[in-house]
Amino acid sequence: MNASVARHAEKVVKEAKARRLTLATVESCTAGSLGLLLADVPGATDVFHGGFIVYTKANKVAAIGVPEALIEAHTAVSREVAEAMARGGIARSPADIAVAITGVAGPEPDEDGNPVGLVHVAAACRDGRMSHVERNFGKRSREENRNLSLEVALDLLEAVMRASEEPRKAG
Repeated sequence: MNASVARHAEKVVKEAKARRLTLATVESCTAGSLGLLLADVPGATDVFHGGFIVYTKANKVAAIGVPEALIEAHTAVSREVAEAMARGGIARSPADIAVAITGVAGPEPDEDGNPVGLVHVAAACRDGRMSHVERNFGKRSREENRNLSLEVALDLLEAVMRASEEPRKAG
């Protein structure tokens, strides 16, 4: 992970603190990197509950309740599955926002034919709001695709937090 991504994570943690929002992660292609980025920020304990690494289809089903039929119908790298992952993160954590990342880091397309660089990121909020972003970074290195996926997830978290109501009162 590069320094720019780490600085971005620090900004997200500060924003979450200011808004009194808590976060959880559900990661596939980034394999826990987003959780590590957030946890590495001093003071993250106030806002980051933790995360789920669901690298395989089987673990998406077993750990966070993504319906197997949804994966069969849309593949593991799809909007539908990213949103189900985010909903599973909200259901299985006390967080206000759960962000999910599923994609193909490479070096080859996945078993369903999804291309290298395709990523879906979704954020589910405790209040029922859902946001989604799809990106295709093209055939880059695994590291580049993961770093770009992390940036998209951090951008989405910022947007979702800013769309939330006014910062919560201490309470």
